[in-house]
Amino acid sequence: MPKVKMPRKSTAIDMTAMCDVAFLLLTFFMLATKFKPDEPVAVVTPASINTQLLPDSDVILLTVAKDGRIFFSMDGQPKRRQLIEDLNTNFRLGLEQPQINSFIVGSSVGTDFKSLKQVLSMTADQRKQTNVEKGIPTDSTNNELAIWLEYARAAQGGNNRNLKYCIQADNDVPYPVIKRILDTFKEKKIQKLNLVTNLKAKPAGSAAAIYEAEQQAQK
Repeated sequence: MPKVKMPRKSTAIDMTAMCDVAFLLLTFFMLATKFKPDEPVAVVTPASINTQLLPDSDVILLTVAKDGRIFFSMDGQPKRRQLIEDLNTNFRLGLEQPQINSFIVGSSVGTDFKSLKQVLSMTADQRKQTNVEKGIPTDSTNNELAIWLEYARAAQGGNNRNLKYCIQADNDVPYPVIKRILDTFKEKKIQKLNLVTNLKAKPAGSAAAIYEAEQQAQK
């Protein structure tokens, strides 16, 4: 008895539902994402041939403006929360929750403890337009930068071996300002530092250029 041949059905999959989900996810991330806030100061760093990139985590960054003002920044919102709450408690800064939240999600700060509440109460545009941020003091009689480093290191885990200390200084910063920063690191027994620079081409005939050419030739 001959077999009945069953008609083959189409295996096409309706992708309409998946496309809807993809667009819903895209819309969610577009509406929920918060971009990194603008820094209160812009710097033009010197150039070097170092190709190592600044890491995204475990970083304590000091930005030094052209006029010598020092700004502090650190990654990680939970770590920033612990840092600012510890400072607020131990130094009685009088910060309330709006100012604490402003520090947690905001950019770097460059002021003394006395003016910190005023600075954190401003918007990013207001901070740029006013001259309230005079820089973190590094005087021998009032070295608040040393306090920032000490409390930031504690918030980062104390013995965090991946922690990197970076200095992003403008090309025209007076050397005495950098020296005071280095002296502060020395005081806190921090020996390894990283200088943030712009990338420039390797000089022709230099050891770095010759090594790069040899590596490309071997590929």
